[in-house]
Amino acid sequence: MKDILEYLFDFNKLDYNQSKKILIDINSNKYSNSEIASFITAYKMRNPSINEMEGFRDALLELCLKINLNEFDTVDLCGTGGDGKDTFNISTISSFIVAGAGFKVTKHGNYGVSSNCGSSNVLEFLGIKFSNNESHLKKCLDKANICYLHAPLFHPSMKNVAPVRKELGFKTFFNLLGPLVNPCRPKNQLTGVYNLEIARLYGYIFKNTNINFSIVFALDGYDEISLTDNFKLITNNEEIIADSKFFNFQKTSNHEILGGKTIKESANIFKNILKGLGTKSQQNVVLANSSLAIKTITGKNIDECILIAQESLKSGEAYKSLKNLSQI
Repeated sequence: MKDILEYLFDFNKLDYNQSKKILIDINSNKYSNSEIASFITAYKMRNPSINEMEGFRDALLELCLKINLNEFDTVDLCGTGGDGKDTFNISTISSFIVAGAGFKVTKHGNYGVSSNCGSSNVLEFLGIKFSNNESHLKKCLDKANICYLHAPLFHPSMKNVAPVRKELGFKTFFNLLGPLVNPCRPKNQLTGVYNLEIARLYGYIFKNTNINFSIVFALDGYDEISLTDNFKLITNNEEIIADSKFFNFQKTSNHEILGGKTIKESANIFKNILKGLGTKSQQNVVLANSSLAIKTITGKNIDECILIAQESLKSGEAYKSLKNLSQI
């Protein structure tokens, strides 16, 4: 590790094979906590390169628990986190709207990093059973159109890194890897990132795959479409900057999309929005994100996708999806 650290401290970058090997070695408990901390800190000074990210991603996918859901054409709505905005659980609520519209969702998530309440926190509170059993997950997709992949159950090797990350207390490149290492490797993905440089990095990485993707970054710092400012959108076919008018919605303010102070408050917001009882701003934000996910899957125009998402919410199918999942 000493040679690798010296190499990185001299502003050099690892190639794909080096990156993959060192992450496998780290997750195989080959290095001490102080060596791992130094390696992580090197990437606090700069973002990983494309080759480094692809090597890190493939190492984690090689080490993870394998799950085969290829019979389903699924989508994941997952952000990097790390925007520090304390919003309610936008991408997770949007996932249930997409599921309520009849699309299969394999939502990858974890406990909160940059918010008071991550997707795993709120779903656990609402009684969702976390499982890495393939038959259970297929049953979830059949009965609720959605299954939840709680990251620690699929990436057990990451437990070697967890204490170091916790002690360091800042977001690391591991946060960037979350949306790239969904163990079922979905064919469609809506991914939010927390800055423009990461959006471009993700764009290059996804273009090297066969995934239908949409990458979003709100220019005021949100890792999702927030409707509070213009947003950058990168897809397989285009790269644009747009605003709330893209969805025919009004601009909203930051305080209108804040999350709860506690997990219970967050869970109440979560249920109320899915029941159709959210504020106009809350509903518009989740409809914007879910409609873009539907567009990513289907290629339909955004107006049609918004109508599909609105019907899922208005008809109660989105909330029904949550109820069905909680009963499995």
